Amino acid sequence: MDDRFYFRQLLSGRDFGANDQIARQMVNFCYLIGDRSTGEAVVVDPAYDPESILATLEADGMTLTGVLATHYHADHVGGNMMGYQLHGVADLLEHVSVPVHVQAPEAQFVTKVTGVGGDHLVVHGSGDVVSVGGYDIELIHTPGHTPGSQCFLVENHLVSGDTLFLDGCGRTDLPGGDPEELYRSITERLAKVPDEAVLYPGHLYSPEPSKQMGATRRENVVYRPRSLEQWLMMFGL
Repeated sequence: MDDRFYFRQLLSGRDFGANDQIARQMVNFCYLIGDRSTGEAVVVDPAYDPESILATLEADGMTLTGVLATHYHADHVGGNMMGYQLHGVADLLEHVSVPVHVQAPEAQFVTKVTGVGGDHLVVHGSGDVVSVGGYDIELIHTPGHTPGSQCFLVENHLVSGDTLFLDGCGRTDLPGGDPEELYRSITERLAKVPDEAVLYPGHLYSPEPSKQMGATRRENVVYRPRSLEQWLMMFGL
């Protein structure tokens, strides 16, 4: 791996939010992506304990320049979840003023859940690029789990949020979920991701924290259906 490329996978309840029972139960991943030569970095899904996340960046000699939100659910960006108020993007912005990058269909939901709006949100379409130092992060719109879910492809690393896990995929029975769109996201919109790329999911739902896309395509049950009809049958639809 390029020594200049900065990439860290942090687990909630262990690497940040260690004293937060919900963080330990939800086993979310947060990601730090950056360029060591410039010291610039972005954070993906900074929920639960943004102060610890910022402290990690500072200890690594990195400066935060932006937030990438995979989707609006509170365990990824903060906000109310089942009556619990989770820290997240809004709390982070109290410490540092940076843009928050979201897909256009997700913007209204991110604002509703976090209270973060106009001055901070940067709205994107699929294929847009966010640069951090000398690295370009491609934003891939992958609706299905939510209308504006997005994945991030950079240096053969795919950060997939709740669109795709090592085993299984995101739920479609929550508000805004759409099983047909998720099928197209997994089989079509992510088809551009090479087999040698490594998948980094939004939660630790498997023994391993990451896996190459080729192995995921061979082993993950969500790739077994050969048509939309078979896919919907798998969901009992």
